[in-house]
Amino acid sequence: MTQKDPNPDDDDAALFHAAMRDVAPLPAANTVTPHHSPVSPVPRRRQQQQSVVEDMLSNHIAIEIEAGEDWSYARPGMSHQTLRKLRRGHWEIQANLDLHGFTSDEARQALSIFLDACTQRMMRCVRVIHGKGLSSKNREPVLKTRIGNWLLQRADVLAFCQARAEDGGGGAILILLKAKA
Repeated sequence: MTQKDPNPDDDDAALFHAAMRDVAPLPAANTVTPHHSPVSPVPRRRQQQQSVVEDMLSNHIAIEIEAGEDWSYARPGMSHQTLRKLRRGHWEIQANLDLHGFTSDEARQALSIFLDACTQRMMRCVRVIHGKGLSSKNREPVLKTRIGNWLLQRADVLAFCQARAEDGGGGAILILLKAKA
């Protein structure tokens, strides 16, 4: 009886597999491994709706709002009591958006996306920090009046006012959003 000569290729493969037993593969070079739970994708239809909303916020609609201490707005039909409650901090601030360093276009887009997300999550009271304008050309808050005009154009905004001193004062605005039905 003749014995078969062992195949040297089989020995090499066995040695290789034995050597690689405890090795874990590296992630692909062109991918990012998230350290947190992944964000669920936004359906295409919702993305299109968001761009329509963003495009609807115009810089050319200028409604004069006195930018003093009592800078505020309540949608027609809203009681003065609602605005008073907002000013006094009746509703807990559920989300914040800080627009320091944003250009006007960046701020408009960020505000639109932020408010859409807050409305989706059924939040009622949110704060937007626009800054006091200390680094602007005339040392005036450039974004403050623009944000006010953008908010006037949104149907989901019921009221807004300058934040209390402990919530940001003249550099922030509190916004009361419609409750989802």
